[in-house]
Amino acid sequence: MKYDIIIAGVGGQGIISIAAAIGKASLKEGYTIKQSEIHGMSQRGGAVQSHLRISSSPIASDLISIGKADMIISLEPMEALRYLPYLSESGWLISSNKPFINITNYPDLGEVIEEISRIKLHLILDSETIALEAGALKSSNMVILGAASIHLPLKESSLEWAINELFSLKGNLLVSLNLKAFKLGREQCINI
Repeated sequence: MKYDIIIAGVGGQGIISIAAAIGKASLKEGYTIKQSEIHGMSQRGGAVQSHLRISSSPIASDLISIGKADMIISLEPMEALRYLPYLSESGWLISSNKPFINITNYPDLGEVIEEISRIKLHLILDSETIALEAGALKSSNMVILGAASIHLPLKESSLEWAINELFSLKGNLLVSLNLKAFKLGREQCINI
């Protein structure tokens, strides 16, 4: 088994938390992982990406080649477009529909969403509204992870365990909010 994921967004959106949860769940299931993160100007709202490779055998490189990603997980629509060349023909694109407008020449959102919608296997969701339903806007990254989880080669229980591990030091309330966001996001993708 080999599964390559690119996680993209803007600094502060929780890209690293998604990568950590997937990484922890992968290790729990006995897989080998390689991860590469590029933070850019993350503290100033700059682009952040993480390449995450999961495999049942050793992995030589931590970077994913053009056209080879099995999934792109994006917390911001324009960042989803940035990494489209990496997506394989059979790959999934999971993205939030909410832009993080941190530049003056941000493209027309309708055009960005239209371009994403051309991808055969895609899901665009309002992760912020779903996160608010879960109880915390900051959990929108876990909503996106939940939606993506249907197509990941990992058990739901392993991902839930990883979320618990990731947030347990911050208290039971935060664990509960993030697990609820994950489950609500997962519900968005069950029938797709």
